[in-house]
Amino acid sequence: MPVSTGEELLLFILNSTPLVNGDSQDLLADPTGAPPALRRFGGTGSPEELEAVRAVRPLLQQAVRGDIPADALASALTGVHRTPRLTATGLTWTLVVASDRRLAVQAVLAWAEMRESAPGRLRPCANDECRLFLVDRSRANTARWCSMATCGNRLKARRHYRRSVSPDA
Repeated sequence: MPVSTGEELLLFILNSTPLVNGDSQDLLADPTGAPPALRRFGGTGSPEELEAVRAVRPLLQQAVRGDIPADALASALTGVHRTPRLTATGLTWTLVVASDRRLAVQAVLAWAEMRESAPGRLRPCANDECRLFLVDRSRANTARWCSMATCGNRLKARRHYRRSVSPDA
């Protein structure tokens, strides 16, 4: 399953509120650091674009976790259109939306596309102490952690420790 730019954008937005040493972080809160990150995805980096991305982020996070229904994201797509265009190589679709809303809309569309093309593959990390999300690309669809080196290892080590400690200790 190749990674699309929309999928990369979606994961960037979903994972922009990590916990670092138990403290909540917001990677989109810095008005100097966030715009270059948005421009990496073809955005304008404007304050309005940043506001639109930050507004859609909690809805996407909640939708992926299953805390809200999919139609709760409908407001993010108000006034958005796709226009077909025939080219020499086939049909392409042009997204018609205000430039400051483009990245937020692309993230919602990437989420919807993943729900259809790879159902159940986008999910939150199984570590309750982690706020990150992952796309499971394994054949068996059994990945549980955002990173085996961090979350997976920590949980496995905790489980092993609990099994090895005697009840009298």
